[in-house]
Amino acid sequence: MTDSNTLLVTSTEEGIGKTAIALALAKSAREAGREVGYMKPKGTRLQSAVGKTRDEDPMLARELLELDAEIHEMEPIVYSPTFVQEAIRGREDPTELRERIVENFEALAEGTDLMVVEGSDRLDTGGIVDLTDADIAEALDARVLLVCGYTDAGDTDEVLAAARTLGDRLAGVLFNGVADAAMDDLTDDVLPFLEGRGVPVFGSLPRVQELAGITVEDLSRSLGADVLTNEASTDVHVERFTVGAMGGNTALDQFRRTRDAVMVTGGDRSEVQTAALEASGIKALLLTGGFRPASAVLGRAEEENVPILLVQSDTRTTIDRMEDVLRSGRTRNEQTVERMQALLDDGVDVTSLLGFDE
Repeated sequence: MTDSNTLLVTSTEEGIGKTAIALALAKSAREAGREVGYMKPKGTRLQSAVGKTRDEDPMLARELLELDAEIHEMEPIVYSPTFVQEAIRGREDPTELRERIVENFEALAEGTDLMVVEGSDRLDTGGIVDLTDADIAEALDARVLLVCGYTDAGDTDEVLAAARTLGDRLAGVLFNGVADAAMDDLTDDVLPFLEGRGVPVFGSLPRVQELAGITVEDLSRSLGADVLTNEASTDVHVERFTVGAMGGNTALDQFRRTRDAVMVTGGDRSEVQTAALEASGIKALLLTGGFRPASAVLGRAEEENVPILLVQSDTRTTIDRMEDVLRSGRTRNEQTVERMQALLDDGVDVTSLLGFDE
Protein backbone atom coordinates (compact mmCIF):
# COMPACT_ATOMS: atom_id res chain seq x y z
CA MET A 1 0.00 0.00 0.00
CA THR A 2 1.13 3.54 -0.77
CA ASP A 3 2.40 5.95 1.85
CA SER A 4 0.23 8.70 0.35
CA ASN A 5 -2.20 10.44 2.70
CA THR A 6 -5.66 9.32 1.53
CA LEU A 7 -8.97 11.08 2.19
CA LEU A 8 -12.24 9.50 1.06
CA VAL A 9 -15.12 11.98 0.82
CA THR A 10 -18.57 10.44 1.18
CA SER A 11 -22.04 11.69 2.08
CA THR A 12 -25.33 10.71 3.64
CA GLU A 13 -27.48 11.95 0.76
CA GLU A 14 -27.42 12.96 -2.88
CA GLY A 15 -26.88 16.54 -4.01
CA ILE A 16 -25.25 17.68 -0.77
CA GLY A 17 -22.09 19.09 -2.37
CA LYS A 18 -19.74 16.12 -1.99
CA THR A 19 -18.12 16.56 -5.40
CA ALA A 20 -17.53 20.29 -4.99
CA ILE A 21 -16.04 19.70 -1.53
CA ALA A 22 -13.78 16.85 -2.70
CA LEU A 23 -12.43 18.84 -5.64
CA ALA A 24 -12.10 22.05 -3.60
CA LEU A 25 -9.99 20.25 -1.00
CA ALA A 26 -7.83 18.66 -3.69
CA LYS A 27 -7.36 22.01 -5.44
CA SER A 28 -6.45 23.73 -2.16
CA ALA A 29 -3.81 21.09 -1.43
CA ARG A 30 -2.40 21.47 -4.94
CA GLU A 31 -2.24 25.24 -4.59
CA ALA A 32 -0.34 24.73 -1.32
CA GLY A 33 2.36 22.93 -3.28
CA ARG A 34 1.29 19.33 -2.67
CA GLU A 35 1.19 16.58 -5.29
CA VAL A 36 -2.45 15.54 -5.45
CA GLY A 37 -4.26 12.63 -7.09
CA TYR A 38 -7.96 11.90 -7.49
CA MET A 39 -10.08 8.78 -7.87
CA LYS A 40 -13.79 7.98 -7.97
CA PRO A 41 -13.95 4.16 -7.66
CA LYS A 42 -17.66 3.82 -8.50
CA GLY A 43 -19.25 5.90 -11.27
CA THR A 44 -22.95 6.40 -10.61
CA ARG A 45 -23.90 9.47 -12.69
CA LEU A 46 -24.68 7.46 -15.81
CA GLN A 47 -26.20 8.24 -19.17
CA SER A 48 -27.69 4.84 -19.98
CA ALA A 49 -28.46 1.49 -18.42
CA VAL A 50 -25.75 -0.22 -20.45
CA GLY A 51 -23.11 1.75 -18.59
CA LYS A 52 -21.93 4.52 -20.87
CA THR A 53 -20.64 6.95 -18.29
CA ARG A 54 -21.67 10.59 -18.32
CA ASP A 55 -19.85 11.09 -15.05
CA GLU A 56 -18.17 14.44 -15.52
CA ASP A 57 -16.56 14.49 -12.06
CA PRO A 58 -13.34 12.65 -13.04
CA MET A 59 -13.06 14.78 -16.18
CA LEU A 60 -13.37 17.98 -14.15
CA ALA A 61 -10.86 16.64 -11.61
CA ARG A 62 -8.40 15.83 -14.37
CA GLU A 63 -8.73 19.36 -15.74
CA LEU A 64 -8.57 21.25 -12.43
CA LEU A 65 -5.73 19.18 -10.97
CA GLU A 66 -3.87 18.85 -14.28
CA LEU A 67 -3.76 15.06 -14.07
CA ASP A 68 -2.57 12.70 -16.81
CA ALA A 69 -4.61 9.65 -15.75
CA GLU A 70 -7.20 8.08 -18.02
CA ILE A 71 -10.86 8.25 -16.98
CA HIS A 72 -11.15 4.45 -16.76
CA GLU A 73 -8.25 4.46 -14.29
CA MET A 74 -9.79 7.19 -12.17
CA GLU A 75 -13.22 5.52 -12.29
CA PRO A 76 -12.63 1.74 -12.60
CA ILE A 77 -16.22 0.59 -11.90
CA VAL A 78 -19.22 1.88 -13.82
CA TYR A 79 -22.00 1.27 -11.30
CA SER A 80 -24.84 1.11 -13.82
CA PRO A 81 -28.23 -0.63 -13.50
CA THR A 82 -26.83 -3.33 -15.80
CA PHE A 83 -23.80 -3.79 -13.53
CA VAL A 84 -26.10 -4.12 -10.51
CA GLN A 85 -28.22 -6.71 -12.27
CA GLU A 86 -25.18 -8.71 -13.34
CA ALA A 87 -23.77 -8.55 -9.81
CA ILE A 88 -27.00 -9.87 -8.32
CA ARG A 89 -26.87 -12.75 -10.81
CA GLY A 90 -23.38 -13.58 -9.61
CA ARG A 91 -21.58 -12.43 -12.75
CA GLU A 92 -19.36 -9.85 -11.02
CA ASP A 93 -16.58 -11.04 -8.74
CA PRO A 94 -16.27 -8.82 -5.61
CA THR A 95 -12.67 -9.92 -5.05
CA GLU A 96 -11.64 -9.05 -8.61
CA LEU A 97 -13.43 -5.69 -8.40
CA ARG A 98 -11.72 -4.84 -5.13
CA GLU A 99 -8.33 -5.75 -6.60
CA ARG A 100 -9.04 -3.59 -9.65
CA ILE A 101 -9.78 -0.59 -7.43
CA VAL A 102 -6.68 -1.13 -5.30
CA GLU A 103 -4.39 -1.59 -8.33
CA ASN A 104 -5.69 1.56 -10.02
CA PHE A 105 -5.44 3.47 -6.76
CA GLU A 106 -1.84 2.48 -6.16
CA ALA A 107 -0.87 3.52 -9.68
CA LEU A 108 -2.63 6.88 -9.31
CA ALA A 109 -1.22 7.47 -5.83
CA GLU A 110 2.41 6.95 -6.79
CA GLY A 111 4.38 10.13 -6.09
CA THR A 112 1.47 11.99 -4.49
CA ASP A 113 1.24 13.68 -1.10
CA LEU A 114 -2.54 13.38 -1.04
CA MET A 115 -5.10 11.13 -2.73
CA VAL A 116 -8.67 12.43 -2.71
CA VAL A 117 -11.11 9.56 -3.26
CA GLU A 118 -14.67 10.56 -4.05
CA GLY A 119 -17.25 8.19 -2.65
CA SER A 120 -20.86 7.51 -3.57
CA ASP A 121 -23.94 9.56 -2.79
CA ARG A 122 -25.03 7.03 -0.17
CA LEU A 123 -23.03 4.90 2.22
CA ASP A 124 -24.79 1.68 1.23
CA THR A 125 -24.08 1.97 -2.51
CA GLY A 126 -21.86 -0.92 -3.57
CA GLY A 127 -23.00 -3.32 -0.89
CA ILE A 128 -23.97 -6.03 -3.37
CA VAL A 129 -20.29 -6.45 -4.30
CA ASP A 130 -18.88 -5.66 -0.82
CA LEU A 131 -17.69 -2.26 -2.00
CA THR A 132 -19.52 0.32 0.09
CA ASP A 133 -17.54 3.45 0.85
CA ALA A 134 -16.65 1.94 4.23
CA ASP A 135 -15.31 -1.16 2.44
CA ILE A 136 -13.30 0.99 0.01
CA ALA A 137 -11.89 3.10 2.85
CA GLU A 138 -10.65 -0.09 4.48
CA ALA A 139 -9.14 -1.39 1.23
CA LEU A 140 -7.32 1.89 0.57
CA ASP A 141 -6.40 2.63 4.19
CA ALA A 142 -8.24 5.94 3.88
CA ARG A 143 -9.47 8.51 6.37
CA VAL A 144 -13.11 9.44 5.71
CA LEU A 145 -14.77 12.85 5.55
CA LEU A 146 -18.54 12.51 5.95
CA VAL A 147 -20.52 15.32 4.28
CA CYS A 148 -24.02 15.83 5.69
CA GLY A 149 -26.94 18.19 5.31
CA TYR A 150 -28.88 19.56 8.25
CA THR A 151 -32.50 20.66 8.54
CA ASP A 152 -33.47 19.80 12.12
CA ALA A 153 -32.29 17.83 15.14
CA GLY A 154 -33.82 14.63 13.77
CA ASP A 155 -31.05 14.49 11.18
CA THR A 156 -28.62 13.63 13.99
CA ASP A 157 -29.79 9.99 13.93
CA GLU A 158 -28.50 9.56 10.39
CA VAL A 159 -25.16 11.16 11.23
CA LEU A 160 -24.66 8.88 14.22
CA ALA A 161 -25.58 5.80 12.19
CA ALA A 162 -23.10 6.77 9.46
CA ALA A 163 -20.37 7.44 12.02
CA ARG A 164 -20.99 4.01 13.55
CA THR A 165 -20.70 2.40 10.11
CA LEU A 166 -17.39 4.16 9.36
CA GLY A 167 -15.92 3.51 12.79
CA ASP A 168 -12.29 4.51 13.35
CA ARG A 169 -11.92 5.45 9.68
CA LEU A 170 -14.06 8.57 10.25
CA ALA A 171 -11.82 11.65 10.29
CA GLY A 172 -14.81 13.90 10.89
CA VAL A 173 -18.15 15.29 9.76
CA LEU A 174 -18.71 18.40 7.65
CA PHE A 175 -22.20 19.89 7.45
CA ASN A 176 -22.91 21.67 4.18
CA GLY A 177 -25.67 23.87 2.80
CA VAL A 178 -27.10 24.74 6.23
CA ALA A 179 -29.86 27.36 6.12
CA ASP A 180 -29.52 30.41 8.37
CA ALA A 181 -32.62 29.37 10.32
CA ALA A 182 -31.04 26.03 11.27
CA MET A 183 -27.47 27.16 11.91
CA ASP A 184 -27.91 28.20 15.57
CA ASP A 185 -29.52 24.88 16.57
CA LEU A 186 -26.79 22.98 14.79
CA THR A 187 -23.98 24.99 16.36
CA ASP A 188 -25.39 25.31 19.88
CA ASP A 189 -26.92 21.87 20.37
CA VAL A 190 -26.06 19.26 17.75
CA LEU A 191 -22.33 19.83 17.35
CA PRO A 192 -21.61 19.60 21.10
CA PHE A 193 -23.83 16.51 21.26
CA LEU A 194 -21.92 14.79 18.46
CA GLU A 195 -18.56 15.70 19.96
CA GLY A 196 -19.79 14.25 23.25
CA ARG A 197 -20.58 11.02 21.43
CA GLY A 198 -17.05 10.86 20.08
CA VAL A 199 -17.98 12.06 16.57
CA PRO A 200 -15.49 14.73 15.43
CA VAL A 201 -16.95 17.65 13.48
CA PHE A 202 -14.87 19.84 11.17
CA GLY A 203 -17.51 22.54 10.90
CA SER A 204 -20.65 23.69 9.11
CA LEU A 205 -20.92 25.61 5.87
CA PRO A 206 -23.86 27.94 5.14
CA ARG A 207 -26.29 27.52 2.31
CA VAL A 208 -25.11 29.63 -0.63
CA GLN A 209 -27.57 30.36 -3.43
CA GLU A 210 -25.19 29.80 -6.32
CA LEU A 211 -24.26 26.36 -4.96
CA ALA A 212 -27.87 25.27 -4.38
CA GLY A 213 -29.95 23.68 -7.09
CA ILE A 214 -29.18 24.40 -10.75
CA THR A 215 -29.70 27.30 -13.10
CA VAL A 216 -32.65 27.32 -15.47
CA GLU A 217 -30.09 27.36 -18.28
CA ASP A 218 -28.51 24.13 -16.97
CA LEU A 219 -31.97 22.60 -16.57
CA SER A 220 -32.92 23.54 -20.11
CA ARG A 221 -29.73 22.00 -21.48
CA SER A 222 -30.17 18.81 -19.46
CA LEU A 223 -33.76 18.33 -20.65
CA GLY A 224 -33.14 19.42 -24.23
CA ALA A 225 -35.84 22.08 -23.82
CA ASP A 226 -36.55 25.06 -26.05
CA VAL A 227 -36.47 28.47 -24.33
CA LEU A 228 -39.52 30.40 -25.58
CA THR A 229 -38.81 33.69 -23.81
CA ASN A 230 -36.16 35.93 -25.32
CA GLU A 231 -35.88 38.53 -22.57
CA ALA A 232 -36.28 36.49 -19.38
CA SER A 233 -32.98 35.51 -17.74
CA THR A 234 -32.09 31.83 -17.45
CA ASP A 235 -29.35 32.48 -14.85
CA VAL A 236 -31.80 32.12 -11.97
CA HIS A 237 -31.39 29.07 -9.68
CA VAL A 238 -34.11 26.51 -9.01
CA GLU A 239 -34.06 23.82 -6.33
CA ARG A 240 -37.38 21.99 -6.72
CA PHE A 241 -40.42 21.64 -8.96
CA THR A 242 -44.17 21.78 -8.50
CA VAL A 243 -46.78 20.29 -10.81
CA GLY A 244 -49.67 22.39 -12.06
CA ALA A 245 -52.40 19.76 -12.29
CA MET A 246 -55.36 21.64 -10.79
CA GLY A 247 -57.53 24.68 -11.51
CA GLY A 248 -56.17 28.22 -11.52
CA ASN A 249 -57.22 29.37 -8.00
CA THR A 250 -56.18 26.17 -6.27
CA ALA A 251 -52.93 26.21 -8.22
CA LEU A 252 -52.14 29.76 -7.12
CA ASP A 253 -52.51 28.78 -3.45
CA GLN A 254 -50.11 25.89 -4.01
CA PHE A 255 -47.59 27.97 -5.97
CA ARG A 256 -47.49 30.67 -3.28
CA ARG A 257 -46.32 28.09 -0.74
CA THR A 258 -43.20 27.13 -2.68
CA ARG A 259 -39.94 28.92 -3.46
CA ASP A 260 -37.16 28.68 -6.03
CA ALA A 261 -39.31 26.28 -8.03
CA VAL A 262 -40.04 25.28 -11.60
CA MET A 263 -43.73 24.80 -12.37
CA VAL A 264 -44.41 21.85 -14.68
CA THR A 265 -47.67 21.63 -16.63
CA GLY A 266 -49.07 20.99 -20.09
CA GLY A 267 -48.49 23.68 -22.67
CA ASP A 268 -52.26 23.98 -23.17
CA ARG A 269 -53.02 24.86 -19.51
CA SER A 270 -53.17 28.66 -19.83
CA GLU A 271 -55.00 29.26 -16.54
CA VAL A 272 -52.37 27.32 -14.56
CA GLN A 273 -49.54 29.08 -16.37
CA THR A 274 -51.08 32.48 -15.58
CA ALA A 275 -51.44 31.53 -11.91
CA ALA A 276 -47.79 30.46 -11.76
CA LEU A 277 -46.69 33.85 -13.08
CA GLU A 278 -48.42 35.51 -10.11
CA ALA A 279 -46.40 33.55 -7.52
CA SER A 280 -43.00 34.98 -6.58
CA GLY A 281 -41.60 31.54 -5.68
CA ILE A 282 -42.04 30.23 -9.23
CA LYS A 283 -38.84 31.04 -11.09
CA ALA A 284 -39.58 29.27 -14.40
CA LEU A 285 -42.31 27.43 -16.29
CA LEU A 286 -41.66 24.08 -17.95
CA LEU A 287 -44.37 23.20 -20.44
CA THR A 288 -44.86 19.64 -21.70
CA GLY A 289 -46.39 17.90 -24.70
CA GLY A 290 -44.90 20.25 -27.29
CA PHE A 291 -47.78 22.73 -26.95
CA ARG A 292 -46.74 26.38 -27.18
CA PRO A 293 -48.46 28.69 -24.68
CA ALA A 294 -50.80 31.53 -25.59
CA SER A 295 -49.11 34.73 -26.70
CA ALA A 296 -50.60 36.53 -23.67
CA VAL A 297 -48.80 34.08 -21.34
CA LEU A 298 -45.52 34.58 -23.20
CA GLY A 299 -45.89 38.34 -22.99
CA ARG A 300 -46.63 38.23 -19.26
CA ALA A 301 -43.65 35.94 -18.66
CA GLU A 302 -41.36 38.39 -20.44
CA GLU A 303 -42.70 41.22 -18.26
CA GLU A 304 -42.18 39.20 -15.07
CA ASN A 305 -38.73 37.96 -16.18
CA VAL A 306 -39.85 34.32 -15.80
CA PRO A 307 -38.38 32.02 -18.48
CA ILE A 308 -40.65 29.49 -20.18
CA LEU A 309 -39.21 26.19 -21.35
CA LEU A 310 -40.90 23.75 -23.73
CA VAL A 311 -40.32 20.00 -24.07
CA GLN A 312 -41.98 17.47 -26.37
CA SER A 313 -42.32 14.73 -23.74
CA ASP A 314 -45.45 14.19 -21.63
CA THR A 315 -45.74 15.49 -18.08
CA ARG A 316 -45.05 12.15 -16.34
CA THR A 317 -41.88 11.51 -18.35
CA THR A 318 -40.73 15.10 -17.85
CA ILE A 319 -41.21 14.86 -14.07
CA ASP A 320 -39.09 11.71 -13.94
CA ARG A 321 -36.30 13.44 -15.85
CA MET A 322 -36.61 16.56 -13.68
CA GLU A 323 -36.16 14.47 -10.55
CA ASP A 324 -32.95 12.98 -11.95
CA VAL A 325 -31.53 16.36 -12.94
CA LEU A 326 -32.36 18.10 -9.65
CA ARG A 327 -31.15 15.13 -7.57
CA SER A 328 -27.77 15.08 -9.29
CA GLY A 329 -27.29 18.78 -8.53
CA ARG A 330 -26.01 21.72 -10.48
CA THR A 331 -23.46 21.40 -13.24
CA ARG A 332 -19.99 21.16 -11.76
CA ASN A 333 -17.46 23.63 -13.07
CA GLU A 334 -14.36 25.51 -11.99
CA GLN A 335 -16.41 28.40 -10.57
CA THR A 336 -18.39 26.00 -8.36
CA VAL A 337 -15.19 24.53 -6.97
CA GLU A 338 -13.60 27.93 -6.38
CA ARG A 339 -16.69 29.14 -4.50
CA MET A 340 -16.56 26.02 -2.33
CA GLN A 341 -12.83 26.61 -1.71
CA ALA A 342 -13.64 30.06 -0.34
CA LEU A 343 -16.35 28.65 1.94
CA LEU A 344 -14.01 25.97 3.26
CA ASP A 345 -11.22 28.48 3.89
CA ASP A 346 -13.64 30.66 5.88
CA GLY A 347 -15.30 27.92 7.92
CA VAL A 348 -12.95 24.94 8.28
CA ASP A 349 -9.37 24.15 9.32
CA VAL A 350 -8.50 22.77 5.88
CA THR A 351 -4.93 21.90 6.84
CA SER A 352 -6.12 19.65 9.65
CA LEU A 353 -8.90 18.16 7.52
CA LEU A 354 -6.37 17.19 4.87
CA GLY A 355 -4.06 15.64 7.44
CA PHE A 356 -1.23 18.12 6.87
CA ASP A 357 -1.10 19.52 10.40
CA GLU A 358 1.81 17.40 11.63
